[in-house]
Amino acid sequence: MKTKVRYFILYTVLIFTCFLTHATSFEKEKDKFVVVLDAGHGGHDSGNLGSGYKEKEIALKIVLAVGKELEKNDDIQVIYTRKSDKFVTLRGRAKIANDAGADLFVSVHCNAHNSSAHGTETFVLGLHANQRNFEIAKKENEVIFLEADYQKHYEGFDPNSPESMIGITLMQEEYLEQSIRLARLIEDSFKFKRKRNSRGVKQAGFWVLHNTYMPSVLIETGFLTYKKEGAYLNSKNGQDKMSNSIVEAILDYKKNLDQNIGENIYNDTGIEKNTDIEVSPLVYEGTVFKVQIAASSRDLEPKSYNFNGLTDLSKEKVGTLYKYYYGNTSDLNEIRRLEVIAKQKGYTTSFVVAFQDGKQVNLSEVLKSSAN
Repeated sequence: MKTKVRYFILYTVLIFTCFLTHATSFEKEKDKFVVVLDAGHGGHDSGNLGSGYKEKEIALKIVLAVGKELEKNDDIQVIYTRKSDKFVTLRGRAKIANDAGADLFVSVHCNAHNSSAHGTETFVLGLHANQRNFEIAKKENEVIFLEADYQKHYEGFDPNSPESMIGITLMQEEYLEQSIRLARLIEDSFKFKRKRNSRGVKQAGFWVLHNTYMPSVLIETGFLTYKKEGAYLNSKNGQDKMSNSIVEAILDYKKNLDQNIGENIYNDTGIEKNTDIEVSPLVYEGTVFKVQIAASSRDLEPKSYNFNGLTDLSKEKVGTLYKYYYGNTSDLNEIRRLEVIAKQKGYTTSFVVAFQDGKQVNLSEVLKSSAN
């Protein structure tokens, strides 16, 4: 029964995809790097009201400050999902980004919790790793209930259902690694440059992240329910500092892309290397994923001393070449994590491959199947 539910959800998602990618409201300016900035909530959707502050107002002020700085760069085009206190649907936000052919989608929010929790979190798309991540995604996704015709546009998706989350995670794998890179730059800037408490880079099933077809992140700038943090985010000083961190991260991300050294983005001194992202298993039964780190005519022992300290190595001879692999798992999220590690170790052109019955198969075909 669960498998049937997952297929139904995935079919629904494909319908959303077709709808979103045919819109043409925005055009990308030639040779410009397009950043879509999304201020969460708006209009009759105030977001959370922790300590009496309005999430929709704080998110908008931070987004406008980010956009103002980015617009000073001639090679960057900034597009906003909203620039005033108005309500924009989740599908409308995604549509704006897709129509623009955006290079990045950055959504800004403020967190809330019935505890003393505080600190920043930046999310990329993925299955919730724990109940806390699920609750955050559920809260942000529930905005669909504020739309009069939500049954028509989100048929089959229930923000309250963990099973619904499964169906929205398979389509954006292509952009996951880049999204993680940007998310880490943002959290590193919050932590090291602004001295904020960073709760790290995490994954959760946000509908709006799934339906944007480019690297995408959702930033929780802090907890309004934590009195000190709420006051900070509600202040101009706090908003300026948070927006500056986001700007710096976006510019660093773009710079590394321009220099074609994006894989070495975390080798700067003073920046903590962290691959501990909270992820839940996304297992494909009967499939083994590996990271191909090299192909060479040289026959090397698959030992750590030959491969910059990497372990869990294997090799295969294909024709006159030896292919070298890192990792061996049926968990797609785990192999993506290992891919990031391999690139940090210097294997900048490494990539994920899939095997079934001992033979290499097309990765994209595997990802179209239903994960267990």
